[in-house]
Amino acid sequence: MTSYESTVPEELGDPAVRGSEVPEPGAVTIVVPTFNESANVWELLHQITESVPARLPCEVVFVDDSTDDTPDVIYLAAKDCPFPVTVLHREEPVGGLGGAVVEGMKAAGSDWIVVMDGDCQHPPSLVPELVATGERANAGLVVASRYIKGGSRAGLAGGYRIAVSRGATWLTKTLFPRRLHGISDPMSGFFAIRRSAVTAEVLQPLGYKILLELAVRSRPRQVTEVPFVFQDRFAGESKSTAKEGFRFLRHLVGLRTVSPVARMVIFGLIGATGFVPNLLGLYALTAAGLHYVPAEILANQLGVAWNFLLIEHLLFRERRKHRHWWDRVGRFALLANADLVLRIPLIALFVDRFGMGALSATALALVTTFVLRFVGTEALVYLPRRGSESAGGSRTARRTA
Repeated sequence: MTSYESTVPEELGDPAVRGSEVPEPGAVTIVVPTFNESANVWELLHQITESVPARLPCEVVFVDDSTDDTPDVIYLAAKDCPFPVTVLHREEPVGGLGGAVVEGMKAAGSDWIVVMDGDCQHPPSLVPELVATGERANAGLVVASRYIKGGSRAGLAGGYRIAVSRGATWLTKTLFPRRLHGISDPMSGFFAIRRSAVTAEVLQPLGYKILLELAVRSRPRQVTEVPFVFQDRFAGESKSTAKEGFRFLRHLVGLRTVSPVARMVIFGLIGATGFVPNLLGLYALTAAGLHYVPAEILANQLGVAWNFLLIEHLLFRERRKHRHWWDRVGRFALLANADLVLRIPLIALFVDRFGMGALSATALALVTTFVLRFVGTEALVYLPRRGSESAGGSRTARRTA
């Protein structure tokens, strides 16, 4: 991670500037995640310089995952800025844009943290209002919203992106009605949050929707909004891709399955989808002339593999690092096949010992083995081992101008 800094002007606290516009304390750290945004840096810093009043103590922290010359451009542009500018360049973009924002929050030294994009679609002129609104309302989080009176999504290019944005907003508000109550634009990447309201260690960002992560995992009690007009990109191309869309869906599943009950429900739904490859495999193998018994055994492995892949990427993504992949595969396959072995003795026990009918005994055995398989999968395959630590992380190096 590389750090560059410019200097702070003496007039930063000029008493001649009245304090009615931004109540004290009003110091703000602007966190800007960037990926190959060199063409936008000069304009963004110029807009911040023009928009943030001198009496508002300000610093800008770029967290950069670029593969181009963006860090060098920021370094040059920072020399003309009347506020400190820092670049944290990550060699490994852990967590994507959301992970970059968390890194910036950890480095912030002000009471307020404003998060905004580096493509000039979020107007820096709104930064003082975000902070002032938070101070007036005693709020912990102030969201710049496109979907309240005075706001607009004008800068979204094309009907496709508008439809995706609206669909993602509807989906997230449907999945998290309590946590997102009072937030009309959970997809916004432009917001202000008090540093005291953030516990960075509990955040597990994935992709670019960091506000959703903050709102669900550590939402401050008091939340308010201000309208903003989403601007056209100043230069370059959007980083929104189908890959980011899939990461967003994975992120939603991870957030929604925090509780054990929710995880069990998703586990069951994933298990149900495993019947499709199982039946297709059974049909293909028997059509090829294989006896139905070995065919079912082999086809069941297709269902097991399907379920394992979905569970790995949707349900226990954060826990994969605690065991090697071959260890996880072996344990999961053993538990999944033990389900078949255990089910028949359970049915016999329920019928012979408790006098149950065959149908009700089978249904109860299915429920019992499902619960046991879920508990076993979580405990034996994905439960973090005591003393285990997260593998990897962002490698950093520091350089000061």
